[in-house]
Amino acid sequence: MSQLFAPITLRGTTFANRVWVSPMCQYSSVEGFPTTWHLPHLGALATGRPGLLLTEATAVTPEGRISPEDLGLWSDGHAQAIAPLVDFAHGQGVPFGIQLAHAGRKASTWSPWKGHGSVPEADGGWQTIAPSAVAFGDFAVPRAMAEHHLDAIREGFVAAARRAHRIGVDTVEIHAAHGYLLHEFLSPLSNLREDEYGGSLENRMRFPLEIVEAVRAAWPDDKPLLFRVSATDWVDGGWDVESTVVLAGELRARGVDLVDVSSAGLHHDQKIEVGPGYQVPFAAQVRAEAGIPTGAVGLITEPHQAESIVAEGSADVVLLARALLREPRWPLLAAHTLGADIAWPEQYQRAQPR
Repeated sequence: MSQLFAPITLRGTTFANRVWVSPMCQYSSVEGFPTTWHLPHLGALATGRPGLLLTEATAVTPEGRISPEDLGLWSDGHAQAIAPLVDFAHGQGVPFGIQLAHAGRKASTWSPWKGHGSVPEADGGWQTIAPSAVAFGDFAVPRAMAEHHLDAIREGFVAAARRAHRIGVDTVEIHAAHGYLLHEFLSPLSNLREDEYGGSLENRMRFPLEIVEAVRAAWPDDKPLLFRVSATDWVDGGWDVESTVVLAGELRARGVDLVDVSSAGLHHDQKIEVGPGYQVPFAAQVRAEAGIPTGAVGLITEPHQAESIVAEGSADVVLLARALLREPRWPLLAAHTLGADIAWPEQYQRAQPR
């Protein structure tokens, strides 16, 4: 029996299988609102019947967007615009999740096909903020965050989570990976603060954990809370997997139900050893040492590969990205390959392999 297509229950939500859609930025929003691109994009992924469909990074404040074309959830109007996407996924029997995010010093950047680096204010960009006034490579220098910035962003995460609940979202994921704001607090390479939010590991974890506590308090107790982390900066002296294990234990104690384990994105000097499933060992170590369910991501492309990750206990779920862009119906085809029983959409049953 396939373990990849066995259900998993977190709090009051049962996910039909362990193939989850990883958040993937589309750079196709207008003022944070989804456009006509989003329904066919996310709809195609939903018809593939994954265990969970997660949105791209969704900014909790306008200044938290990675680019001016990123999705947002900082107003009730944004929630109303996202609601049809939630409804479509639910119509396919697929739980819908939103990744709540703030890009920090990597905000206000050009969409990949428009250019590189920071967008000037004259072209629709804005002043970025970060734990410290340290730029990401050749990006604009951010403003070091004051107490009022911390308060506003904390409330932004909470308000966005409440809006997500009101439109029927099943889970939210707090984004603390890939060099964005909460990762910037965690890493000693980007966090040079000398107050209670900088210096020691305990202090660097403080603000991300405050966000978790605030969101968990506002998020219904029967709905799971996810957290994405970069397990390592892949840079000497940076954030590492041992620190991630410590963080994961603190997350578990605060009601996080699964840690989505990625890596990198914080520093241009990163040296990544890339290969199939190259980040899976991080997910396995966090799962074993912190005693919390994990998700594995990164060059997971083949059904038997994904099956082995779950069956061997390296992770509880796998999150796919590029493989799903190439083939949105990957879960359906993988289930056939692995001999698992999965319901195809009625409209597509004539295409089901025999």
